[in-house]
Amino acid sequence: MLYGLILSLISGSLIGLQNIFNSKVNERTGIWVTTTFVLGMGFLASFVMGLIFDGKLLFVLDNMKNWYWISGIVGVGVVFCLTKSTRILGPTYAISIVLTSQLMFALLFDSRGWLGLEKVPFSSKQLIGVLLILSGILIFKLNGISFKRIKLVKNQSSKI
Repeated sequence: MLYGLILSLISGSLIGLQNIFNSKVNERTGIWVTTTFVLGMGFLASFVMGLIFDGKLLFVLDNMKNWYWISGIVGVGVVFCLTKSTRILGPTYAISIVLTSQLMFALLFDSRGWLGLEKVPFSSKQLIGVLLILSGILIFKLNGISFKRIKLVKNQSSKI
């Protein structure tokens, strides 16, 4: 369990870091160049690491359902949407919404047993947890808006 927690923490930090890098690449190029670059570099890195750690087993794809292959297409959507939303909303707000959405859909898929997952009973505690996270994002965003308004009003009043 501790190993899973550590890997999850590392993953979260890497997603945040990648999101910032993607945003910076997108400032210099277009969204499709950014998406191609990110997924292409990811392919090369994972291919080399797969060869190093798995060798020939990297190419054994027995018992894999055909519809699992769409994962790469989903990855294009992830990079595209996350890069664009970061540019529009900023990294903190975009990642907050992404993580909440991710949690809500994971909860939905788990509780329904969709996509081959073991069905997990839905509880009111889970719903309350998601609602608390949503509330936190709203407070975070509304606080940021009011802070900007206060700063704007101060700047305008000092000019008068």
